[in-house]
Amino acid sequence: MIAKDRLIFPLDVPDAQEARKHVTLLSEHVGVFKIGLELFVSEGPPIVDTIADLTDAGIFLDLKFHDIPATVQRAIRSGSCLRRANFITVHCDPGLLEAVAAEVPDHTKVLAVTVLTSLDARQLTALGIQPELAEEVVKLVVHRARIAIEAGCAGVVCSGHEVQAVKEEFGMDLLVVTPGIRPEWGEVSKDDQRRIVTPYQAVRNGADYIVVGRPIRAATDPAVGSRTEGVTRR
Repeated sequence: MIAKDRLIFPLDVPDAQEARKHVTLLSEHVGVFKIGLELFVSEGPPIVDTIADLTDAGIFLDLKFHDIPATVQRAIRSGSCLRRANFITVHCDPGLLEAVAAEVPDHTKVLAVTVLTSLDARQLTALGIQPELAEEVVKLVVHRARIAIEAGCAGVVCSGHEVQAVKEEFGMDLLVVTPGIRPEWGEVSKDDQRRIVTPYQAVRNGADYIVVGRPIRAATDPAVGSRTEGVTRR
């Protein structure tokens, strides 16, 4: 892929007006636009069509489904917006992943969320994760990636620290999306991300896509901040 195609920009904005502004500004520089909970809850399923009508870039519906399999299956069936989504995210639960993978349209790739990049070893221990997995997050991510593959997922979401291990274990065909990207030129104040890497590190480690949000939004000129050379800059 060319650098632009690797870049996912999260539309973490409160309404459709702000989303349209960012899509119009960044469409030539971004390969995929990500719709998360804030925007989806604010605008509902029509926001997917709104964004898809504005750009040729991919659409990533990042709702991180997590409920009993039957409930999520029904949500997927009723979600006509999924017909225009290239990616959706589901938390890593074997039965849940299998249920979703069986329901989504053929063109929509299911990505399993392994371990959120806002979590570190201390927090995982507090959540009751086995100490040997909490202290070595990469082992937990690889374990959950195996669950995702066995359930029929197209890929996983994990931090740049675990990408290389995932690729070495399961091969290059497994898609890996990496959030928690913090370019050296994009300092973020009061950052809640803990397991972070630069764009260069993520791609070098094998990430297929990187999610860069706040460093671009906070730039004086977001279009300049999103230019594709940023994907390979340290």
